Amino acid sequence: MTEKIAVLGAGSWGTVLANLLTENGHQVSLWANKEKLVTEINQEHTNVHYLPTFKINPKVVATLSLATALQDVDLILFVVPTNAIREVAKKVVTVLNETGRKPLIMHASKGLEQGTHKRLSQVLSEEIPENERQALVVLSGPSHAEDVANRDLTSITAASVDLEAAKRVQQLFMNDYFRIYTNDDVIGVEMGAALKNVIAIGAGALHGLGYGDNTKAALITRGLAEISRLGVAFGAKPLTFIGLSGVGDLIVTCTSVHSRNWRAGNQLGQGQSLETILKNMGMVVEGVSTTKVAHELAQQKNIEMPITTAIYHVLYEQKNIRDEITCLMQREGKMEMD
Repeated sequence: MTEKIAVLGAGSWGTVLANLLTENGHQVSLWANKEKLVTEINQEHTNVHYLPTFKINPKVVATLSLATALQDVDLILFVVPTNAIREVAKKVVTVLNETGRKPLIMHASKGLEQGTHKRLSQVLSEEIPENERQALVVLSGPSHAEDVANRDLTSITAASVDLEAAKRVQQLFMNDYFRIYTNDDVIGVEMGAALKNVIAIGAGALHGLGYGDNTKAALITRGLAEISRLGVAFGAKPLTFIGLSGVGDLIVTCTSVHSRNWRAGNQLGQGQSLETILKNMGMVVEGVSTTKVAHELAQQKNIEMPITTAIYHVLYEQKNIRDEITCLMQREGKMEMD
């Protein structure tokens, strides 16, 4: 059955998902906030800033107007940066109030809101209350937009407390190169999605400093322990972190040059300043703000997260990376599973 879907956010991931949904036979409106980009997508069928060689299906229609994107919509997919989720959601609910539509809400963003420390489904639930929508589904997993654009075989998770809604989303996206699994642990999926970006900055920094595979494996493994520890403290299921949105997403983000978090860390390891890196990246590096939130949450729950703390020291207190690595390695010995 053909569904009318609004994809909000025309970055690399939003563009690729809009294209995938269109190729799956759905009617897709892609909302962007830059007139030049809307014109490029509609006339040239490209988005060269984010995906230089990718050709977008001509049936994908971009628009500057949120009202146009949401007209007769069945589902809304948020793919905007974490710091924009609340603002965009406020605008969405205004339009929905005017039209009377009650769509299913999805998001494929990965982060935690600064200040409130809230997960993105919590933010969306606050701004788009239950009487204004159907269920809320989270999409997450190891999925670089560049690889999906090339039809690389990809598997991710659709998580919701409403499993029927998750199954609907599963069917919406599934095809011969994109596979979806359902999950009811929204907390675990969102925490894994956000916190892996922190560890990816560390992985990039180690690469920039010249460390090898042993170091990478140690960081990923102990990073996963930290992610799981914090997630479980907030109600996540432990097994979620050995799934696609946990270890799966962590592996791909910590090992791929497509990861902007890894690239930011790599440049830090090579001696560039954070200010310069963020200025030149051209895309949001979610792990930088998430590091601050994770550090504050760990303090709040009195949870030991030494890798996250070290990355926080480097990003926010300008401490030397090699000194932080020395401190990590010289910590008192302990049981692995503690």
